[in-house]
Amino acid sequence: MAVENWADIYGDEHDVTFDVSGGGTGVGVSELLEDQVDIAMMGRDPFEEEIDRGLFAVPMLIDTVVGTINEDNPIFDEIQERGLTREDMAAIFTKEVENWGDVYDDVDVDEEITVYGRSDASAAYKQWGDFLGGEDDAYSENELENLSDGNHDGDSAVADAIASGENAISLNNINYVYDLDSGQLEGPVRPIPLDQDGDGLSDEEDFYDNRDEMLTAVEEGNYPMPPAREMWLASNGQFEDEAYDFVEWVLTDGQEYVSESGYVPLEDDRLEEAQQNLEEGP
Repeated sequence: MAVENWADIYGDEHDVTFDVSGGGTGVGVSELLEDQVDIAMMGRDPFEEEIDRGLFAVPMLIDTVVGTINEDNPIFDEIQERGLTREDMAAIFTKEVENWGDVYDDVDVDEEITVYGRSDASAAYKQWGDFLGGEDDAYSENELENLSDGNHDGDSAVADAIASGENAISLNNINYVYDLDSGQLEGPVRPIPLDQDGDGLSDEEDFYDNRDEMLTAVEEGNYPMPPAREMWLASNGQFEDEAYDFVEWVLTDGQEYVSESGYVPLEDDRLEEAQQNLEEGP
């Protein structure tokens, strides 16, 4: 969404036309390396084998992914009050825990959990697997897909599945959780508060009421990476001509539009590094 916003603003200011399409990081990189597109958006660091094939990328912003449930979840109030730990969510997504009544010891509920994943080449899903597994034991996208009850193509389809399933759990970019205009929680899809230390949801960890609070938590480092992640713009070799000018603008004037699109701007030193790498090329 940030790229679409940038494309609209930059196109109007510089009389340039963009053709922006989705499909996930895997699709974008594949089309980029086959010279079908000039720029690809990536939701993860470039792989070494992609760099060896000529891919060149610079970071552009920080995106935030959260666990999501339906507002009518049978233990919704308990989750909002206590949060779930990384270990809790890993147990749910890997089917170690399959009933909402088994999430907390003192909850009397008997409702089977429905786990949804991604069917496309999703960098967000990869980041989620990294987060669930911890530092040294990440789950691959294939592992999570095989364990899920259903996989969907794209954030919007996942959000629709959560919205229609009281017992469902998945993950979403926060722009599919908070209303794009108001930044408030207005629909049935709700974020899962993350209990980071296992001691229950503290006041310092409770920043999910609106998008601004969530973005501030990411910017200040109070929400972990992963599942927050850097997003990249990539080219097959050095960015050239209009593509170079656009990316240079993204890393300078374009950063002022990042927050209004529901993302976190890069820190100044990271921006300077990205600008230098863009100028020097691969």
